[in-house]
Amino acid sequence: MVADSESSALEQSERNVLLITYVLYGLGCFFFVTAIAGVIVNHIKMGELERTGMAWTHHRWLMRTFWFTMLWSLVCLVLAPFVIGIIGYGVLWLWCFYRFIRGVVTFADRRPMPV
Repeated sequence: MVADSESSALEQSERNVLLITYVLYGLGCFFFVTAIAGVIVNHIKMGELERTGMAWTHHRWLMRTFWFTMLWSLVCLVLAPFVIGIIGYGVLWLWCFYRFIRGVVTFADRRPMPV
């Protein structure tokens, strides 16, 4: 019985950290510095969690969203003098926002993210 309550408390703690991280990423769509704070939390927590857990899949999802956004931001920056770079930034913002919304919905349903 004690193990169940400890497990439940640990799961709730992980959910709270994920909720904070999702908020940081959501704000990161508008204020980049919060996304940096979110990716730092992701890197710290991924080392602490087992790879098969729900929380780990969400941290991985968010971390991959951040790093792919950074990669494609650089590509768009190089292409910014041309119209395609500006369009690329718009598409990138929509993609990032989609990943955020999909993660939040899946998190609310208590399901893991695809890996």
